[in-house]
Amino acid sequence: MSDHNNIKLPEGSIGKTTTTLNLGPTHPATHGVFQNILELDGERIVKAEATVGYIHRAFEKIAERRPLYQITTLTDRLNYCSAPINNMGWHLTVEKMLGIKTPKRVDYLRVIVMELARITDHLICTSIVGVDAGAFTGFLYVMQYRELVYEIYEEICGARLTTNMGRVGGFERNFSAAVWEKLERFLKEYPKAQKELEALLVRNRIFYERTRGTGAISAERALNYGFTGPNLRATGVDYDVRVHEPYSSYEDFEFQIPVGTTGDNHDRFIVRTEEIWQSLSIIEQAYRKIQSFKGAEAEVYHADVPEYYLPAKNDVYTKMEALIWHFKIVMGETDIPPAEVYQAVEGGNGELGYYLISDGGRSPYRLHFRRPCFIYYQAYEEIVKGSMLSDAVITMSSLNLIAGEMDA
Repeated sequence: MSDHNNIKLPEGSIGKTTTTLNLGPTHPATHGVFQNILELDGERIVKAEATVGYIHRAFEKIAERRPLYQITTLTDRLNYCSAPINNMGWHLTVEKMLGIKTPKRVDYLRVIVMELARITDHLICTSIVGVDAGAFTGFLYVMQYRELVYEIYEEICGARLTTNMGRVGGFERNFSAAVWEKLERFLKEYPKAQKELEALLVRNRIFYERTRGTGAISAERALNYGFTGPNLRATGVDYDVRVHEPYSSYEDFEFQIPVGTTGDNHDRFIVRTEEIWQSLSIIEQAYRKIQSFKGAEAEVYHADVPEYYLPAKNDVYTKMEALIWHFKIVMGETDIPPAEVYQAVEGGNGELGYYLISDGGRSPYRLHFRRPCFIYYQAYEEIVKGSMLSDAVITMSSLNLIAGEMDA
């Protein structure tokens, strides 16, 4: 038997002590569009180089050639796990530029939709972290309840994933009785399922050891990178756009901001599960507030801005004024005022911002999307350095990196 320990390299040769591994772009670990070039010493990551851009679709430049209401469909395809938040954020940006004040009932309807979207976003993230730790059952179970939310979306706007929901000034139509029935069913049935998901994972020894201490980042480093959302709150910083820069009447609601301490995969998981409970509380509060409206107020679902809000189809077919407004809006003949605005919302995975510059034309002069995932991915190399290869994918899932938003 040969003595492998005594094998000598040829004189003058250089022995490579690390292994280069391409983690992606491939499904399912990296969504098919992330590439991470890892240098491994055994199974330990000594260096990582992240590459983005495989799904880049130039949304910002496309938006500069579109009228305002046609840009909503582009925002859908940022973080498609919580598309309605993207839609509402865009409408709020336009309304801020145009000086449109929406009625309280519209604000509360938007809050319900945005918090439902936040729940589905967190639900997907937390259950996928479970999958990456080897627990597939929870994911299959809770996806049934994401379907209940998607059924609510369908009743509101006819779409499920990329919703194109709402309009500048409010919604396309009032919420039907079926929306409220489905919402009541979700609020009744989902809490039990969420408790069961947490019971499956939170104190699970394998899950705990796979997540505790892995993928950690300090509060200082997270702030330096520009972290926001659950990934920042997991480090102990209680920044939440809904509280610090309220929009859509979030100041009317009572809720807590869950925070962690270590900024690791486990804290990010716990913060998101706690935020789901806070979102359920906000939805219940908004539902009660909406039920308190009586008479004509109970039928309001948009602001009175005919120059920017598409009139009802029945009015377009029967009223000349509505037909004129419809034509002007659809053909983009209403100039928007010169302005420079920034509006942020608390997206499912952090601060989603729209920086809009108008020169007075019919479409934005410049539009920039502040995508939180793009910022998180810049820190990925630092976060995984020194960790095990098995931690790389679960860390990526815990950061909730969504390719469509990152590469926009």
